Amino acid sequence: MNIADIATTDYTAVSTDERLGKVRTAFDEESPRGLIVTDDGAYAGVLTQRSLMQSHVEDSTKVSAVMDSAPRIERTADVREVARMLVEGNTKVAPVVEGEELWGIVTADGILDAVLENLDALTVSQIQTDDVVTVAEDARVGQAINRLREHGISRLPVVNDAGYLTGVLTTHDLVEFVVRNMNQPTEGERSGDSQRMLDIPVYDLMNSPVETVSSADTVREAVAKMLDNDYNGVIVTPGDDDRHVVGVLTKTDVLRALTFTEEDHIDVQITNISLLDTITRDGVRESVTQVADKFGEMQVQHAHVRFHEHKEKLRGMPLVRCGIRLRTDKGQVAGTGEGYGAESAFRVALDKLERNVLERKGIRADEQRRGQILRKLNEI
Repeated sequence: MNIADIATTDYTAVSTDERLGKVRTAFDEESPRGLIVTDDGAYAGVLTQRSLMQSHVEDSTKVSAVMDSAPRIERTADVREVARMLVEGNTKVAPVVEGEELWGIVTADGILDAVLENLDALTVSQIQTDDVVTVAEDARVGQAINRLREHGISRLPVVNDAGYLTGVLTTHDLVEFVVRNMNQPTEGERSGDSQRMLDIPVYDLMNSPVETVSSADTVREAVAKMLDNDYNGVIVTPGDDDRHVVGVLTKTDVLRALTFTEEDHIDVQITNISLLDTITRDGVRESVTQVADKFGEMQVQHAHVRFHEHKEKLRGMPLVRCGIRLRTDKGQVAGTGEGYGAESAFRVALDKLERNVLERKGIRADEQRRGQILRKLNEI
């Protein structure tokens, strides 16, 4: 399927010189997936809810200071390739170009709606994220925001003291809450509202009851529910008990599944790709793939490389933290590292990841040898 059949010329654009106060109002009123940022009519970047939530900036700040990059999609690109580019670019909206001209946009929703009929072959359990990050009802909003940032996720299942699911908190909820409060007066007795907003309990903001899907449902059923209700993801339960969380399924998980082919292939998602300096996206993918290949019989399904910039600098080069996580059919393995510049941090994290991969293989090899010895002893 050609992306030209899915892309649309109906999109909202803002200038790089636009002030964030006006843009935040647009998000609050229109709830777009993202905005295309232009400079003198030419594509410059995208602005998402995630950018607004993570930006400690004033309303007077220009859009150019917080916009993200997004992959340029050719109108003739294949749908699978576009899905891969959205996943790796960690975005749900991207510009579609024809030559050097901005033609329109493609969204994750557009792709999923186009392929919906073909998603019956997969069950939710096959592609859901099992390593679920939750938050307690009495946790503070500031803690929830930190957890979302730390793990690079968009939703948190909310649980009570017994560990039962009682609600869900998303980045959309937080952006809506912040925008609503920023539009209120901030003088006089309201001057301390910014700090008080972070101290509000998660319970006061969470959505409840929670729309869930069963791990046995088809991906088509789950995606249809997301599209019908304008959700970016759903909480997965066993089916016989909606109180227990067993996973999370997001639109990104489904896009990732679309990229799978029978050939040896893993997708590498890069968060904060704008921090890359002397290393390229392809270089990151190739290095991670080489380490992943050392798993041997273990199938690597997905790799996530996340960069975070600290304020500290050395000769103008920022201190960067890099985390690499591989999701495999045998569990997860990770490596982290810090260095001045993205490439230095990436190399340290990659070295630790490789050691952890080899250690994991060594443990598995020891377990296999132990099993062989025990079987021989039983034969005596």
